[in-house]
Amino acid sequence: MDDLQPTAERLHELLRAGLPAEALLDDPDVMASYAHDMASFCPAGAPAAVVLPRTVEQVQHVMRVATELRVPVVPQGARTGLSGAANASDGCIVLSLVKMDRILEINPVDRIAVVEPGVVNAVLSRAVDEQGLYYPPDPSSWEMCTIGGNIGTASGGLCCVKYGVTAEYVLGLDVVLADGRLMSTGRRTAKGVAGYDLTRLFVGSEGSLGIVVRAVLALKPRPPRQLVLAAEFGSTAAACAAVCAIMEAGHTPSLLEIMDRTTVRAVNKLANMGLPDSTEALLLCAFDTPDPAADLAAVGVLCTAAGATEVVPAEDVAESELLLQARRLSLTALEAVKSATMIDDVCVPRTKLAAMLDGTAAIAEKYGLTIGVCAHAGDGNTHPVVCFDHTDEDESRRARESFDEIMALGLELGGTITGEHGVGTLKKEWLARELGPVGVELQRGIKRTFDPLGLLNPGKLF
Repeated sequence: MDDLQPTAERLHELLRAGLPAEALLDDPDVMASYAHDMASFCPAGAPAAVVLPRTVEQVQHVMRVATELRVPVVPQGARTGLSGAANASDGCIVLSLVKMDRILEINPVDRIAVVEPGVVNAVLSRAVDEQGLYYPPDPSSWEMCTIGGNIGTASGGLCCVKYGVTAEYVLGLDVVLADGRLMSTGRRTAKGVAGYDLTRLFVGSEGSLGIVVRAVLALKPRPPRQLVLAAEFGSTAAACAAVCAIMEAGHTPSLLEIMDRTTVRAVNKLANMGLPDSTEALLLCAFDTPDPAADLAAVGVLCTAAGATEVVPAEDVAESELLLQARRLSLTALEAVKSATMIDDVCVPRTKLAAMLDGTAAIAEKYGLTIGVCAHAGDGNTHPVVCFDHTDEDESRRARESFDEIMALGLELGGTITGEHGVGTLKKEWLARELGPVGVELQRGIKRTFDPLGLLNPGKLF
């Protein structure tokens, strides 16, 4: 440890030379609070320094110091991630971007917003709503998560089925590279095909290629308030058949979510929602069209034909919000089942959704665990939540093994190991299986091009 001390002292000395005093944290107890995100089973190290910059120049200074001393840098947002992508490594600089939280521009004519990475998703959504605009990506942690973190993990949300994910709304970026240079990608225009699409390359890169310090985001006109329908089913197969029927009929719901029996019962226990215990699956469908009641009526017919035991369309926005409350409480309710959870993020083709849910139920039975599934059914993105006692070594082992089996099942069904949570450290081995050796080799080559010294978020993804 004594041999490392001069290096730490030198690191702090060089960082202080270009940072205000309040931007540099070096108290071990304070730094420990920045060591990890919300993922289970992901190791985290002890950072040598935590920096909270407020300007692009301060970020550049940090990266120049890191390059000079060969110190790894772990970028962070609000640390709401679920894959360990924001976890510190021993001796690293944690670069927390939460203080860079300005909305720089909202332009209703060009329909763009220009923001810093620390802007909270909900803050941006409300700000653009005041001008009659809409920023669609809405992760479940939208009240806490930052736009920079959303970009890093290419996050999605409940509205993906109609409006798409974060990648579809990032038009341009300002990025500080590993050596401190500043690069701009993309555009402010509605169209543009000049050169390789480096903007898309950074979206979902989990801070491994550069530090996003500014983003140009596309906006849409604010849609009408949505109305929601809830349909109860006696089997997951029937609920998933309804999903396929809705999509095959050409409907474009603003939300299409499914909750399995385990999740429904957990929500009932937590909030006394009054859902029947006989419900094997609950389907929620919403429309924000000019005539949502008519669309819900058409979907209700399809749900009944697929075997729904009850179909309840909301009559107004207040009733819609009440119906959606069950879905919003899903994770909280499952977290109350045991002391810890692992939230998987497997996305499969819609036609394989029933097989994914039924297969997950079989895995839960095999390992003697509670595993609830809620899913963005409209795009096949399932979130199996493995509930376990983290103080029980055997149960923790079974939880990890079940998690791996769920990912294997997703790949067998033609899916992907992550639809919106990212890879981090949690799914490194599974990323390699999904991409194959050639894919991994090429992606590592891209990483070396942008970060030849391997300083940016080392140990993540590959």
